[in-house]
Amino acid sequence: MPPNTESVQVDAVQDVTEQFQKKLNLRELAHKGRYLVYPETKYPELVAFEHTDPGHKGDPEKKSLFGAATRVIESTPHIGTEIHGVQLHQLTEQQKNDLALLVAERGVVFFRKQEIDVYQGRELGKHFGPLHIHQNFGHPEGLPEVHVIHFDEDSDQTHFKYFSHQDGWHNDVPYELNPAGLTFLKIDTLPSSGGDTMWSSGYAAYDKLTPAFQKFIEGLEAVHSGFEQANSAIRAGRTVRRTPIETVHPVVRTHPVTGWKALWVQPGFTRRIVGLSKRESDAILDFLFQHIAGGHDFQVRLKWEEDTVAVWDNRSTFHNAIFDYLDVGLRHGWRITPQGEVPYFDPNSKSKAETSVRRHTKGPQGDSYNYLL
Repeated sequence: MPPNTESVQVDAVQDVTEQFQKKLNLRELAHKGRYLVYPETKYPELVAFEHTDPGHKGDPEKKSLFGAATRVIESTPHIGTEIHGVQLHQLTEQQKNDLALLVAERGVVFFRKQEIDVYQGRELGKHFGPLHIHQNFGHPEGLPEVHVIHFDEDSDQTHFKYFSHQDGWHNDVPYELNPAGLTFLKIDTLPSSGGDTMWSSGYAAYDKLTPAFQKFIEGLEAVHSGFEQANSAIRAGRTVRRTPIETVHPVVRTHPVTGWKALWVQPGFTRRIVGLSKRESDAILDFLFQHIAGGHDFQVRLKWEEDTVAVWDNRSTFHNAIFDYLDVGLRHGWRITPQGEVPYFDPNSKSKAETSVRRHTKGPQGDSYNYLL
C-alpha cells in the first residue's frame, strides 16, 4: 500500500514550483507578522502503510555520529542527549541512521547553533518517513509539510488564560493510522525569557508502574481523537482538508527499533479505553495522565537558544510546550513530522529497564559521557 500519497504528489509540484520561486526565510517573515496560508484544498484520506525505520541500520556504538561531535552530553539518566559540533543539514546517510537509533533509545536529542533551513529540514525529514501534512493547520506558502510555531503578545490568549500545563502533555497526531515517528523542531526566535519545552519518557513511565499494573494495561487499547483540532479549525472559519478521525491504538506500544515497551496515552488526544465503562476508563486514564505529568524523574526540560533543533521520537516520548511568554515576546520556529509505523504491542517485548546496559565512553575530545542501550 503506498505511503502518504498526497505528500508524494505535493513534492512533485513543489520541485517544479521552487525552480521559479524565491525560497522563504521564515524567521524574517515571522518578524513582519502572520504569514501562514490556509488553503481550501481537500486532501485524500490517509491509508495505513508499512514503515521501515532507518534506526534498524544504525550502529549500536553511533561511531559516525559521536565521532563527528565535539561533545556529547547526557541531559538526564532516562531521557535526553545533547550533541555539539554536528550540523544536521550535513549528515551522511549513516549519521542519519545512527541518529534514528540514538533518538529511539534516548527519546530526544538536542543540537544547538544549527544552520539548517526549512527546505533542508524537509529533505532531512524524508529520510525518516513520509512527511505528515496536517489537515487543519496553516502552513508557509508552498510548504504544506511544515508546521509553524508562532506565538507572541498578539496571539489569542483565551485558551491559555486558565490552562493547566498538566493537561498539555501529548504526542503529535496520535489519531492518525500511522502517527508521527521521528520529529524535528527548530526554534529560531525567542522571547527574552520563557518558552521552554519538556519531554517525558514513555519507556520510563511504563517502568515506574508496578508489575501488576503493567500486566493490567498491556493489551488494552485506547481511542485517540482528531475531532477537537478539526472543530477548532471550523470555529475559526477554516477548511478541514481531510475527514476528522478517531483511531484505536495500544495503551502500551512496542518500539520497532529498540523493542522496548512504552506507555502511550496522554491527555492531549487520548479520550477513552476500549472495553471499559466510562468511570473505569476515566479513572485509569486520569491516573496515567497524572503519572506522566508528575514523573519529574523521567522528564527533561529544554531551555531553548535560538537556532536549536530538538529531534524526538513521538513513539516513546510525550512533550509539553510551556506557554509562559505570551506577554513577553515572539517565539517562532518550524517542525517537520515524518510518520512512523502503525502502533502495535508485542507481548514478547521487554521494558527498557529489563534490557538496558549503561556504557561509559570517551568522546573525540576526551569528554566522558554515558548512554543507555
